[in-house]
Amino acid sequence: MANNEFDVIIIGSGPGGGAVAHRLAATGKKILILERGDYLPRSPANWDSKTVFVDGAYQVDETWYGGKGESFKPALHRYVGGNSKVYGAALFRLRERDFEEVQHKDGISPAWPVKYDVFEPYYTEAERLFHVHGQRGEDPLEPAASGPYPYPPVSHEPKIQELNDSLRGEGFNPYHLPLGILLDEKNGKPTPTSICIRCDAFDGFPCLLNGKADAQVVLIDPTLKLFPNVTLMTGAYVTRLETDVSGRSVKRVIVEREGRREEYSADIVVAACGALSSALLLLRSASEHHPRGLANGSDQVGRNYIRHNMSVLMALLKEPNHTVFQKTLALSDYYFKSDDWNYPLGLIQMCATSHAEQIKGESLPSWLEWLPDMPFDKIAEHSMDFWLQSEDLPRPENRIYYDGDRVILDVTQNNMEAHHRLKKKLEHLMSAVGAHPVLLERSLYLGKDIPISGTAHQAGTARFGIDPTSSVLDLDCKAHELDNLYVADASFFPSIGAVNPTLTIIANALRVADKIKERLVA
Repeated sequence: MANNEFDVIIIGSGPGGGAVAHRLAATGKKILILERGDYLPRSPANWDSKTVFVDGAYQVDETWYGGKGESFKPALHRYVGGNSKVYGAALFRLRERDFEEVQHKDGISPAWPVKYDVFEPYYTEAERLFHVHGQRGEDPLEPAASGPYPYPPVSHEPKIQELNDSLRGEGFNPYHLPLGILLDEKNGKPTPTSICIRCDAFDGFPCLLNGKADAQVVLIDPTLKLFPNVTLMTGAYVTRLETDVSGRSVKRVIVEREGRREEYSADIVVAACGALSSALLLLRSASEHHPRGLANGSDQVGRNYIRHNMSVLMALLKEPNHTVFQKTLALSDYYFKSDDWNYPLGLIQMCATSHAEQIKGESLPSWLEWLPDMPFDKIAEHSMDFWLQSEDLPRPENRIYYDGDRVILDVTQNNMEAHHRLKKKLEHLMSAVGAHPVLLERSLYLGKDIPISGTAHQAGTARFGIDPTSSVLDLDCKAHELDNLYVADASFFPSIGAVNPTLTIIANALRVADKIKERLVA
């Protein structure tokens, strides 16, 4: 086999691509992982909120455009490990009902053609791979699992424990957030291996000490260390995929690296660039056989983009909040309905503590004028912070595409009443527990909706299904129109539920890898 010939080429080293490589490595087949970025530099700046959030130092330096022509910088991170280098490591299973058709106020969340029972064993394996810490049975909406979490939950710090107890006293069901984090387990109790678990630089930050279970740390690096048949090539931008003369098989993967054009080939090609970038790769691979883009006879590539309706809320407490690791609690009581609305609202979870530099970078609302003499670091000291997400419904017109050389991400928000109601529910919850002196004195919030540039939780741009006229991929996530092209990121999602998608990406990638393995060893 020539140096540029492989059994499998995987494009992207994030959770999807990393999981496929990890699963296939033991076959002994020659595997190439192509990553557009490099290893993320490890330095004290990784934990600097101004560097990470205000300056956006680790985001790509590209300009994309919205449907109305507005320009923006997409919040994409191209490093070994993909976007998981800066994710919050909240690793949820979709609820069992999420795999069925769900009626929302603004329309239907479509059913998945493959149900939860197929994904369950892969969820279990994904939780083990990513060192997920949690507690079964706390969340009444948690789907049935074949075993406990591999590690015990990360304990609440005192302020979060008080919030947990207050919510339970009000009749709600808060639970420990399932977290992918690397800890020493001594005598059955979690003991930090590093200060990662003792600092607030976790959610949205790269981890300086590799204490976060991201795709580089738990998949790529261990695989490369153990299996010499797997090669990682960084700085490798895949410009297009070219087919054979029949148009039915990818024959060449065209790469731009260090200013040179290079060609690689493989029996099987896996796109795992992230839902937006995988769609763009297919679109720019248009050819005579695939004039609208590779695998795009259905005209569905890039369409049905979904990402959650998301916002961050900051509550101000009467007393200082000295919580260091705040991201340990979640609440699903309003996931499918509330006492006054029969439609799904979404998920409430804690997020990382606000930093003065982040707050300073916001457009502050007028109600903060009552704090004219309180510096930003004092505002941050009194904050308690929440991440809210509601389901974004798939719409064909919500899409990513090329307009000449420009990338257009055309998104119109939908299902926002559910999200606004979820915000009101959180305000009500915090007011209710505010009767306790350790919590809120007044219902004051700094709220920020995540704009179009916020590409976290990207999904749905090449959904899977039975019908080739309405889907891009078959049930094994192989392109309907090609014999050797698979997609192993969140592109395949028909819907997104309201929980973080990463664990489902990993579980599905393991499932897809098993299908590929059957071909490799046949």
